[in-house]
Amino acid sequence: MIIAVNTQSLLKDKLEGLGSFADEVLSRMVRNHPEHKFVFIFDRQWDPSFIYADNVLPVRTMLPSRHPLLWYLRFEHAVPQIISRHKADLFLSTDGYMPLHPSVPTYNVIHDIGFAHNTKSQPYLTNRYYNRYFPQFARNAGRLGTVSEYSKADIVKTWGIDPDKIDVIYNGVKTVFGPLPAAEQQQVRENVTSGCPYFIFVGSLNQRKNVEGMLRAFDIYKEKTGSVHKLVVVGECMWSMSTIDHELEHMRHADDVIFLGRLQPQELARVVASAQALLLVSFLEGFGVPLVEAMNCDVPVITSNCTSMPEVAGNAGLLVNPQSDDDIAAAMERIATDDELRAQLIANAKIQRTKFSWDKSAIDLWNGIEKLLGK
Repeated sequence: MIIAVNTQSLLKDKLEGLGSFADEVLSRMVRNHPEHKFVFIFDRQWDPSFIYADNVLPVRTMLPSRHPLLWYLRFEHAVPQIISRHKADLFLSTDGYMPLHPSVPTYNVIHDIGFAHNTKSQPYLTNRYYNRYFPQFARNAGRLGTVSEYSKADIVKTWGIDPDKIDVIYNGVKTVFGPLPAAEQQQVRENVTSGCPYFIFVGSLNQRKNVEGMLRAFDIYKEKTGSVHKLVVVGECMWSMSTIDHELEHMRHADDVIFLGRLQPQELARVVASAQALLLVSFLEGFGVPLVEAMNCDVPVITSNCTSMPEVAGNAGLLVNPQSDDDIAAAMERIATDDELRAQLIANAKIQRTKFSWDKSAIDLWNGIEKLLGK
């Protein structure tokens, strides 16, 4: 069988959530199935590290995926031409984009549909594209995958998709994420926060991540406790920093907030493993990969009581109302002062994290493809 694959999210040293999913799952899939040929469709020159095995043929469209108009032209013209030219039997997309009327059976992974609930979370043309075409992609794909039971229910409710058409394929976690010895943790803290304990946030700096609420809650926590804790923020701004800058200007303890930007996985794993706790208090997450990364590092998590986060954290995290700065601050105080609670959350995480592995993700995606093909 010849499988054409949308690999536009495979960008060297720039693997966001979608790119990490594609990298981890596809690398396993092509090695697990050497009997099949995979045509990887890139939108720019590919890095050789993404050509995982001899059964992968990389091709490139002349149209890059860098603007809604180019998205349309690429998936309505360039990608179908490649599917036809290589006589593909199946089209697979791991980031939601696909031709509107595919000529071959199509399996499409849509990670979440937060854009359908908050039209101000991306630029205007991006939102128009997402909300016009992604519902059609969902209806026209032969079968769908998504990354949580929450996202599956959201797709069903919002777009009226048959639930039997959707597979849940959880994210996994990179093997570099694991506990650090105490001495190495202290060394990381010396480098990052001059030796102070810290809470950490990992993710893109966009509106739905509730970074502003997290900053306000940290200020409340610092004001109430006088703690020496810092707040370390890892991630890049997706659209505008204006609201985050506004909060920083009004914080009493803005000097205790440290922005590290994007970190590569090896470094990120060390910084996460040395934290007092992870903060992920988003308004919406389709999954929340940093939760599993922290759990694998024996780091407790504070996360929201909505969307996918209770599903992923299970009883390994403190759940808070993301709309309440006081609730978030209170959870920070509990984590910082209650050693017994931290130990219990870490023990619970050792069980919860076994649900999530990239090996299982690759198997689940392949099982979904076989359902699509009637095998």
